[in-house]
Amino acid sequence: MQSLRATSTNAFTATSVRRSRATKLTCNAVIAAGVKMNIANDVTELIGKTPMVYLNKVTKGSVGKVAAKLEIMEPCCSVKDRIGYAMITEAENAGKISPGKTTLIEPTSGNTGIGLAFIAAAKGYKLIL
Repeated sequence: MQSLRATSTNAFTATSVRRSRATKLTCNAVIAAGVKMNIANDVTELIGKTPMVYLNKVTKGSVGKVAAKLEIMEPCCSVKDRIGYAMITEAENAGKISPGKTTLIEPTSGNTGIGLAFIAAAKGYKLIL
């Protein structure tokens, strides 16, 4: 649980209230520059918006560019977030499942199971792995 308070027009301090020693994180906010902060309605809206970065030092002196996709920035830190979201959303759209009524069962305990558990919890499904 975090509490946010403005420390100036362009910075915020986030203080963790779960820890005995308060951890303060300061980040420069772009609000002062007039840039809108993107806040998702729920975690499923964050899936598939994985940032990419050019590996400029790796390709220095080369004619080509290499970009790396930072999957660690996905909500559950895995490409399997997309699979879990796609499986559940497709079944919902087909009218085969609905939150609060359907219990999902998946015979896996790997990253696919983690992705499914994440989406199932966010959408209100019970899940047995």
